[in-house]
Amino acid sequence: MELLFDSAALPERDRAAAWMDTTARALVTTDCKLLDVARFRARLHTTALGSGRLSVMSYGPLRSLRTPGLIRRSDPEHYQVAVILSGRQRLEQAGNRALLHPGDMVFYDTSRAFDARVEPEDTDDSGSKSLLLQFPRRLVPLAESDLARLLAVPLPGRQGIGRVMSGFLADLAAERSRCGPQDLARLGSTAVDLAVALLAHHLGDERAGAPSRSPREVLFLRVTTFVEQHLHHPGLTPAAIASAHQISLRYLHRIFQDHRTSVAAYVRDRRMDRCRRDLSDPGLRHLPVQAIGARWGYPGPSEFSRAFRAATGLPPGRYRDLARAAGGAGRQPSAPVPGPARGR
Repeated sequence: MELLFDSAALPERDRAAAWMDTTARALVTTDCKLLDVARFRARLHTTALGSGRLSVMSYGPLRSLRTPGLIRRSDPEHYQVAVILSGRQRLEQAGNRALLHPGDMVFYDTSRAFDARVEPEDTDDSGSKSLLLQFPRRLVPLAESDLARLLAVPLPGRQGIGRVMSGFLADLAAERSRCGPQDLARLGSTAVDLAVALLAHHLGDERAGAPSRSPREVLFLRVTTFVEQHLHHPGLTPAAIASAHQISLRYLHRIFQDHRTSVAAYVRDRRMDRCRRDLSDPGLRHLPVQAIGARWGYPGPSEFSRAFRAATGLPPGRYRDLARAAGGAGRQPSAPVPGPARGR
């Protein structure tokens, strides 16, 4: 697994900010506060599993808050399932509170505020360690209103389906280096299926009777998740997408036609959504316009300017100025700007 963070390589004064930055990129944005600076140690290993991601993390006394403001600013719209390996962790979300011990599992949602803590008395100097699986919410065919009952509720990980899932994740973390990219993508699909089975089990059959999705619909969800994860890549073409999923280009086009769009139009619209969001964010004001285009798959400034003007009716610099006048992160211009071009 890729080692993203090791606090031992950093001066004590820099560890909190570096941990917050690393977890924002790899997991989700939070505000962190060290509860015992002298004892804070942290490590994070992570690996991509197709549409999901598996992380092994350990950290010392810490409070991590995900606030409504942070959600408005950045939300990957993921569910997360954690397996506690050592130490204790505390989690509050959706009115529920959990004190988690080794062997427990817990489910939470990046689109809702939460308060996660490891108190000084919850761990020794090695930190509290856990496995964390995260995956797009839209891959779960269960009602959000039902799933809310399971947020921040301890789930048993040493018996039944919890033991099956926690064992699978532990084995996957241990054997990741012996698996190729295609293997990991397939194993990631299995991990998500196990997570859905775990959640359905704890909801009970009468509350988890949502109709199953067809293989074609599941493939569409996986393809669009792949697109979301690779919007930054200029080579994200229909042919590249089809190849990554081992399907024909013709079949890929048919799947998107079922949803009244095309592959190219979907990629373009999602890139434009990200560009508009970043141009409207005062926290990214330091980035040149062309840098925002490049981070979402437009390496050339003229290409980005043409595409953005075609989609919104404005050049990107003017759009940013109007967004700044509108005020506030995430607030887009109120002027009568056309939405993304919808021609297919």
